[in-house]
Amino acid sequence: MQPTPSTGEQRSWAKATGFLVALYLVGLALIAGIVLVAGGKDGGGGSAGGSGGGTTIPVSLTEFKIDGQLMAPPGAVTLEVTNDGTMQHDLTIADLGKTTGMLQPGETVTLDLGTLDAGKYGVVCTVAGHEGSGMKATLEVAEGMEGMDHSGSSSSSSQAAAGGQDSTSGEGEMDYAKMDEDMIASFKAFPAKTKGVGNQPLDPTLVLPDGTKQFNLTAKIADWEVEPGKVVKAWTYNGMVPAPRIRLNVGDTAEFVIKNELPVNTDVHWHGITVPFDQDGVAPITQDPIKPGETFTYRFTVNKPEIGMYHPHLHGQMGLPNGMFGEIQVGDTPVVSNRTVSGVQIPADVKPVQDIPMILNDAGVIGFSLNGKSFPATEPIVVKEGEWVTMTYFNEGFQVHPMHLHQFPQLITAVDGIPLDQPYYADTVLVGPGQRFTVQFQATAKGTWVFHCHILNHAEREDGMFGMVTAVVVQ
Repeated sequence: MQPTPSTGEQRSWAKATGFLVALYLVGLALIAGIVLVAGGKDGGGGSAGGSGGGTTIPVSLTEFKIDGQLMAPPGAVTLEVTNDGTMQHDLTIADLGKTTGMLQPGETVTLDLGTLDAGKYGVVCTVAGHEGSGMKATLEVAEGMEGMDHSGSSSSSSQAAAGGQDSTSGEGEMDYAKMDEDMIASFKAFPAKTKGVGNQPLDPTLVLPDGTKQFNLTAKIADWEVEPGKVVKAWTYNGMVPAPRIRLNVGDTAEFVIKNELPVNTDVHWHGITVPFDQDGVAPITQDPIKPGETFTYRFTVNKPEIGMYHPHLHGQMGLPNGMFGEIQVGDTPVVSNRTVSGVQIPADVKPVQDIPMILNDAGVIGFSLNGKSFPATEPIVVKEGEWVTMTYFNEGFQVHPMHLHQFPQLITAVDGIPLDQPYYADTVLVGPGQRFTVQFQATAKGTWVFHCHILNHAEREDGMFGMVTAVVVQ
């Protein structure tokens, strides 16, 4: 049995306990102070900077833009930041050590920047590739900006994405009937005609006496209609998105004469194609940059079947999402025949009627797209019942894309141009950035079968279908 503490011991324990409780309360107060300084989400302590005569600025994040009147007088400044896009974004001001953290589509955050002196502060989205695609701005703090009206400077909520109704903040109600009408209308518009067709075959401009095939490519900015009525300033090769389709035979020697009409230095990287070191197109490591107005010639011999893609390596984070990507292939597309895969007998006489490059993108001015077009401007794949199709996915975007074809299982025959010893079936093929997956399928049933990326906000939004959607039409 434990002895009972004396009265003096009880007083000592009481004093110690009181000291520990006080220390605990002080710790809580310090944590609360840190949270207030760092800013928080929707009334979580970060909005105090916008009161007491300070400036509150609404800011909208979309693909790929930071929108808002980012100007304020010296003093307390608060940003009301809303992700009005279809993917995750953040807003970071590195000079101030301030960030919203990652925001989901439709989410709003109040970011307290504290008391700011006159100056200019860089504002960016730190998601990989987003800054280079255009998500950067400058917050200018200067005298004479008192009384500026920021009320209409950005959408500051998800109303733009929700057809005028805010689906996330609880202000107002969704117009579901309007959403239904828009969704049906988006389907009826397919396939929509737009100006410009990419992936066009590139024929040699010249065949030299020694048999070398010479091709001309011009890197330039050009108008490109991504979807009906949406014309953007695309970064292109020969004015098209995707760039011209290049096919070579095993044993060919090719020259590519590159003329740079861009405002920045460039190069061309032959992703997935075996070339000598000095032809790999990685300036300034393997060559000097191709400066604006200059011309550079690549020359190499291809000695084995390969499936690759070409794009700039220098300033690639800007060139690729904005349209500078194309297919280059050596030899024939792999085809599986006369064997059994997963219990399915593949006939001996498989002869695909179409061989399709399907280039995926999700960023820049091109955005979510298949072969440089957004639904309903994407091109349907039209075949007759019983016919076979081969197709190679090329992911030139920043995200993975699970490509789902309704009804017809896809037989994966090659990865990154390398034929598989063990082909396999899948109805959804996950393609990572830089990867190429070659598939074949047989159109065994008539109908219009939907074909899309299965990350659903890459394919539909509240005003209808868009982006990475097309269809296989079996007649």
